[in-house]
Amino acid sequence: MIDRTQMTLATLTDVSDQTLARLHERLVGAAAADALLDVAYRMVDSPLGPLLVAATDQGLVRLAYQREDHDAVLQTLADQVSPRLLHAPRRLDDAARQLGDYFAGQRREFLLPLDLRLSRGFRRQVLDHLVTIGYGLQESYAAVANLTGHPKAVRAVGSACATNPIPIIVPCHRVLRSDGSLGGYVGGLAAKQALLRLETAGGVAPWVATQESFTL
Repeated sequence: MIDRTQMTLATLTDVSDQTLARLHERLVGAAAADALLDVAYRMVDSPLGPLLVAATDQGLVRLAYQREDHDAVLQTLADQVSPRLLHAPRRLDDAARQLGDYFAGQRREFLLPLDLRLSRGFRRQVLDHLVTIGYGLQESYAAVANLTGHPKAVRAVGSACATNPIPIIVPCHRVLRSDGSLGGYVGGLAAKQALLRLETAGGVAPWVATQESFTL
């Protein structure tokens, strides 16, 4: 028989969790209504590990792999965008759904507004070009340099890709070295290779095809 005290404590714990959840939703709503919420964020599960996704009113501003240190990413967002930052998952439901469809091999294009304020100058120019590289296609760092009008800026293209604040959605993984080797990637080379395999396997996700969860 379950002790009555244990049942009471369990009930209080459940109520407390539910109450906190409701209070949090009210806080998010009040913050938005009073224009006190500038950056909303949430976690998204993926075959490449947990992803931190953040957005402003203008659009998606950050997507970060776990290896980037999510706490450090949030601090940078607070410093560079706004300290009025709050965990507000529902405001990023669409981004989470589109990412899920992509990883399942069911989406080839993201339809999300982007806020690229974290990249400036030539780096921003490179990101503007990256979103034009289609699903399943690749370009070399040298080709991107040429196409952005700076043929000698191959290293700068690499730097722009390495500091891309919204990987996957701004597809820097589609940029390779001229010899076809991977080059670098903010999520790690294993993640880059997995994304390229996903996009060249006819929509069959490599982690699904092997019936295993992809791990870095």
